[in-house]
Amino acid sequence: MSRRRSRSFLSIFVRVVAVGVGGVNLLVAGLLGAVWLAFSPTDTVGDVAFDAELTVPPLAESTTDEQGRTVFDLTAQQGSHDLGEGTVETWGFNGDYLGPTLRAERGEEVLVRFHNELSETTTVHWHGMHLPAAMDGGPHQDVDPGETWEPTWTIDQPAATLWYHPHPHGETQDHVSRGLAGMFILDDPAQSVELPSEYGVDDLPIIVTDPTSKRGQVDTDKEFGERVLVNGIEGPYAEVRTELVRLRLLNGSPMRVYEFSLDDGSPLVQIASDGGLLPEPHETTSVRLSPGERAEVLVRLEPGETRVLRSVDPDLGQNFINERFNGGEDRFDVLQLRAADQLADSPDVPEELAPGIVEHAGAPDAVDRTREFRLSGRSINGAQMRMEHADEVVTLGDTEVWEVVNTGGEVHSFHVHDVQFRVLSVDGREPPPELSGLKDTILAEDGVTYRLLMTFTDYADPTMPYMYHCHLLSHEDRGMMGQFVVVEEGDEPALANHAEHRAHGSHG
Repeated sequence: MSRRRSRSFLSIFVRVVAVGVGGVNLLVAGLLGAVWLAFSPTDTVGDVAFDAELTVPPLAESTTDEQGRTVFDLTAQQGSHDLGEGTVETWGFNGDYLGPTLRAERGEEVLVRFHNELSETTTVHWHGMHLPAAMDGGPHQDVDPGETWEPTWTIDQPAATLWYHPHPHGETQDHVSRGLAGMFILDDPAQSVELPSEYGVDDLPIIVTDPTSKRGQVDTDKEFGERVLVNGIEGPYAEVRTELVRLRLLNGSPMRVYEFSLDDGSPLVQIASDGGLLPEPHETTSVRLSPGERAEVLVRLEPGETRVLRSVDPDLGQNFINERFNGGEDRFDVLQLRAADQLADSPDVPEELAPGIVEHAGAPDAVDRTREFRLSGRSINGAQMRMEHADEVVTLGDTEVWEVVNTGGEVHSFHVHDVQFRVLSVDGREPPPELSGLKDTILAEDGVTYRLLMTFTDYADPTMPYMYHCHLLSHEDRGMMGQFVVVEEGDEPALANHAEHRAHGSHG
């Protein structure tokens, strides 16, 4: 199995080569060819043993407080875990690596008691959640070692697979790479469509990460690992006892893009994206997910059958050099599905899932404003992250189009906090079926213009911003992030200083 070297060196080398092309062309071509051969793609297809049963993260226990709120307890803590190369020091929520699955229902008021038992300040962000900015868990809600933060909000959005992870300014890749991540599943009683739904049986959480280790610790500087884990296990298998199995796919890697498919080319039926169910099922041979994106897919199995979920070389929408050095030619065997000799019946896949779901993003004919966002280098619209600056000011209740284009010739993505958006068009064309539902994160291919429709409801706070940023975590940490404040009509933002921001959360 080929191994990938450090991408940081490669990115510097490629830039140097690009500068020198106008001079010694033959020398440059020779050096580039040598590097091209030396840093061959990573490929684990056919090399994975699948000798460990899939670990399913437990559903988080909860209590009910005197106000009727559902209370979860999460603790960020140090631990140790085998990443496939031996046991190393890791971080996790309520355990050594990753965290339990939180689950709540639309209309339910939740409170999370988040305890930080690490030696470093961290945060916990509810990725994809519609909630007040002061409860969002971004870089303004630092939780110091030994402290407790207690965000509370009411769940008010369609059923969806969300997740939670740290969001400390400049340190997100470090904290996520060490293992701080988990799923947050939302249910909606109003959505009565029949789908596989028994958690851990025919409804499986699949958190895909690619950590690597160095001298007994997670190598948090390495952007691309050489193996992938599912729920913290390398090469797991899942015993399937039903005709259909639902996989809730989460790309929890900091930088890597995956293109999930089945080894025999049989179809995946995508039923959901970031913000919940698609309007109707989408049958496809592969599903591409950039860091932070989610998709739910159905796999139909025959008795006694074995299938392998793998990541084939993803199309990153880049030139051939960037494709090679950003994982665009890498392939991984990810998860084996083993069907029992007798399978329980599963419901037929509905012809419609959530036909009106995109209406949550607003009406395309009632747009109040259009904003432009240009992604280049490590900046958005030529600016980098400024903690006390509101890059954009949004009026509560407005429907807006955010026009996003990657102009930098690199791989980038775009994530917006608080809202789920609808993709109106991709370079002026109707979005493909996989982008027909609600989204909060999208891979921005080079030179392609994405028009995103979103409506800002419920929460205004002139002192507390939400984030928008590239969700390739190294890019985010190096400044590729901006802030927007939602205000009542006629109000102006009045950002407080960092110490005052922390007062908006309840610390113990």
